Amino acid sequence: MHTRRAIFCMAAAMLFAVTSAIHAQTLTSIPAPPFATDGPVIRAHAEPQKPFTVAGERGVLVGQQDGTFEAWVLPVKLLSHLTIEANIEGYTVPIDVNQQVAQIEVRPDRTILTYSHIGFTVRQIMFSPNQALAGTGPVVLFEFDCVRRTDFTLRFTPDLRMMWPARNEGVPNAEWVAGADGGYYVLHSDYPDLAGAVALPGAKPGILAPYQERPQVHPVEFKLHIDPARDHGRLFPLLMAVGQTAATATNAALGNTLAQLNAGLAASYLAHATEYKKLLANTTSISTPDKALDEAFQWGVISIEQLRAHVPSPRADAAPETALVAGYYASGDSARPGFGWFFGRDALYTLYAVNGYGDFALSKAELEFLIARQRADGKIMHEYSQTAGFIDWKAFPYMYAAADATPLFLMAVADYVHASGDVAFLTANREAVEKAWTFETTHDSDGDGIYDNVQGTGWVESWPGGLPHQEVYLALLDQQASAAMAQLETLLQNPEKAAAASQRAGLLAKTIEAEYHDTSKSCYAFSRNADGSLDRATTVYPAIAWWSGKPELAHGDECLKQFAAHTLQTDWGLRDVSTDEKFYDGMSYHQGSVWPLFTGWAALAEYRGGQPLAGYQMLMENANLTRAQDLGADTELLSGDFFVPFGRSTSHQLWSSAMVITPVLRGLFGIEIDAQKKTITVNPHLPAGWEHAEIFDLQIPGGVTSLYFTQKNGMLDVYMSPTAGDTWRLRSDIPGATFGPLESSRLPKKLKDAPLEGIRIPLSALDVDLSLRGLHVIESVEAVTPGVLPTPGAQTSKFRFIHADYGAHKLMLTAEGLAGSTGMVRLMRYGHFIPKVVTEPSSAPEASVSYRACDGDIYACTWMPLILNFPAGEGWKAITVTLSW
Repeated sequence: MHTRRAIFCMAAAMLFAVTSAIHAQTLTSIPAPPFATDGPVIRAHAEPQKPFTVAGERGVLVGQQDGTFEAWVLPVKLLSHLTIEANIEGYTVPIDVNQQVAQIEVRPDRTILTYSHIGFTVRQIMFSPNQALAGTGPVVLFEFDCVRRTDFTLRFTPDLRMMWPARNEGVPNAEWVAGADGGYYVLHSDYPDLAGAVALPGAKPGILAPYQERPQVHPVEFKLHIDPARDHGRLFPLLMAVGQTAATATNAALGNTLAQLNAGLAASYLAHATEYKKLLANTTSISTPDKALDEAFQWGVISIEQLRAHVPSPRADAAPETALVAGYYASGDSARPGFGWFFGRDALYTLYAVNGYGDFALSKAELEFLIARQRADGKIMHEYSQTAGFIDWKAFPYMYAAADATPLFLMAVADYVHASGDVAFLTANREAVEKAWTFETTHDSDGDGIYDNVQGTGWVESWPGGLPHQEVYLALLDQQASAAMAQLETLLQNPEKAAAASQRAGLLAKTIEAEYHDTSKSCYAFSRNADGSLDRATTVYPAIAWWSGKPELAHGDECLKQFAAHTLQTDWGLRDVSTDEKFYDGMSYHQGSVWPLFTGWAALAEYRGGQPLAGYQMLMENANLTRAQDLGADTELLSGDFFVPFGRSTSHQLWSSAMVITPVLRGLFGIEIDAQKKTITVNPHLPAGWEHAEIFDLQIPGGVTSLYFTQKNGMLDVYMSPTAGDTWRLRSDIPGATFGPLESSRLPKKLKDAPLEGIRIPLSALDVDLSLRGLHVIESVEAVTPGVLPTPGAQTSKFRFIHADYGAHKLMLTAEGLAGSTGMVRLMRYGHFIPKVVTEPSSAPEASVSYRACDGDIYACTWMPLILNFPAGEGWKAITVTLSW
């Protein structure tokens, strides 16, 4: 009895302290801050089943466009299943507000859902600041615009669950703590060092079953009365906080946190919006005739930066860390929000994009994060949970499960140092780099010299007949990592080690050619068994050979054709396994699904392999996905048969968004920065119909520059804005490219007064343009539309180019289309000639050139439609069209 009385007295004292805190700083609605209106924006009709993500370093909201969501104050899932109901005065039907969702608006700094009813408009404004108050994360601001006085009920499920696999402590108990103007809920766990709090200023609690009542479950509710005369134009914040120590998890401490959060909301949002404004102002952007592509590039940058997460630690003295998580998606009844962990290879592929748009600080921090978790024998980590520091993470099988993070680490370090010039970083981390190299070069189980899957999975985690012994994917990474190590040892001034690594790269290239080339399929086998036999499945994985540059593959050209063909390529990206394989399954994770990651690999391969038409098609398939599902981000994977993401696809996926940026900068524009030599290599492959394009604020050590591209009269000029000290220069590997002064008539107006030098690149006299401006002249024929999304549930139907051969006075095009279909592209001409289709006398014409738009003067046209006729029959048909002049 005395103990119970003591507990009661203690609780009363705590409640008094909390009430005092709330009186001192009341939770209130707020006037709307000046919301940012610049920067990219995506507006769309809301589709209730589609996801949205609002992510920051300290917290994330993942939900559906009907407005339901779960809220994480990382690494704790605080609440989920939030819904809204409205009761309008004099209108005796309760309104399910979530069913009234009408529009979603996504901006870099916030996402807004708008619910529209004849009696009200509700706006749900969500943001997640990086510099959040300790113990807080995302914020939701509700704006209620009502015709009459209306009662709103917000319901949610209390979770208070640590991210998996940290242990959790049962269903939380919700306690209402009353204050001067409303109050707040405290969500208690069974222990004193974990609790959460949720508040909605001005709201009252819903059902609160007394202790004496039999056990039962009721939703946690906020009851909010809106008076239009009083509340119009004000924002009602859903305030959330978590305490993870005995001191911060008390009612009083949580009440103070909520009060501080409430008082600082306007300043917090403004700082958050300013951070994104600075991000967009200080990173690389592009300007092309295709504004949708420009915006997809910007969204790729934003998407990556939003996936930074603060690395929590149970130790108060631990140094703060921030690293990239692989992506977010709703966790449902689990405690893992999609791939919301830190993944080694996901981040390492992404760093190529990060280095491209110039956030070198992020690249450096990510590499240091991985180095800090490198295994003693040199292996680089694969997965690290956000709660790994709270448990014995190494007792789980995930941290070093994959083998590919180690070669990718060496490649990414080389790329970072190459672009940033940060040799000091390399010198400081020499031991980690050389340990990774030692691990990679001492784990060859069958004696062929190639790092193999015995040390972990390469790519696939399941495969018909069992996991492979040595994938071509891993072999090609090993070869490229060897070349990267040669560069790193050169920078470390170790010429003997550099020569050894370079020699190994050459030997591996020859070994791969000898062991993997498959003459029956004209490309490279998927994997090699321990007995030397091959798994000859046709896959996308040889595409990784082009990742670091032009590969040493003797038969790469045939692979490029396979990547572009309908058996691997869909209208929304590339499958990993060909539909010709018996085990192909478009619903599987590893045997037929479409990954934007693979599409990015293949797009870069096509560009670097001299196939810009196929490269552009693939690039645009990824760019289109920016607006397909989780607006502003690319999803993880889609069906191989229909245009629809997997139900479990992580919708805001790190490397998927990166695969818009890397193919643009390194493929379409062909950019490579060499900080040591202070050179920018440009090997551009712009669509033939683009007259100009620009890359603004290209980040280089010591400053920034901009590149300008002008296509005119069969020539492509590339020039850059003056840089600090004018010590940087342009170069190109394209045959015929020359460096020298540029004609002022070809320069943009803002540069005409400055004498500039640049690169002049000769163009093919005849080319195909896939940008399609002006093709309305023949409305009855389908045109290739790389910038248009397929309709939901569509199957692959667009015709495509799988190969182009540019010769002197000849252009040979190989295309695929559905049997009996007709397609159209724009044929660009530079010169005074008439292109003719070469056709066998006895065969039906497979293509023709239309001069209808030339107004009777064939030579007056710089372009004309090329009509493609695919033979009758079943399925897909390939044609080869030869144009000569």
